[in-house]
Amino acid sequence: MGGVQWGSAADERNVYVALSDIKTHPASATTEGAQATYFGPRFLLDGTAGGGLFALSLATGEVVWHTPHPGCGDAPGCSPAQSAAVTAIPGVVFSGGVDGHLRAYAAADGAIIWDADTKRAYDTVNGVVGQGGSIDGPGAVVVAGMLYVNSGYVFIGSAPGNVLLAFSVDGK
Repeated sequence: MGGVQWGSAADERNVYVALSDIKTHPASATTEGAQATYFGPRFLLDGTAGGGLFALSLATGEVVWHTPHPGCGDAPGCSPAQSAAVTAIPGVVFSGGVDGHLRAYAAADGAIIWDADTKRAYDTVNGVVGQGGSIDGPGAVVVAGMLYVNSGYVFIGSAPGNVLLAFSVDGK
């Protein structure tokens, strides 16, 4: 479960890739932060392994910039792995992570310009409480000024959830 997992994005100068390199450890049912899996046993994500976004020059293949994951701190069951597909629009690159964060990076230098923690409860449009979790697999989608992302992904130790989130520049 290492390297680039679900896909990259490109503009006229660079290709943008997120690093997974997720690591897990078997855990008991009472271990704080451990998640159940489809395989039966529980796993705890390693909060020190993986993550980061890279811009590589299309012309040379050289690393233009690298922005490490900001880190999980001491959050149990957090992983800095960024395995979701990357999305790029002019000037901005979006990368979702197993930690449940969706971040926007400046395409020019990799600075984090926006960060949304999606791993929480939501009041949904249909009145059912939803839960955000890990962002993995498909990346964010940008359509008509809106940014959409699925939050919640269960695999080996990642956080389940069940929401489709919509973000706009003006907050509507």
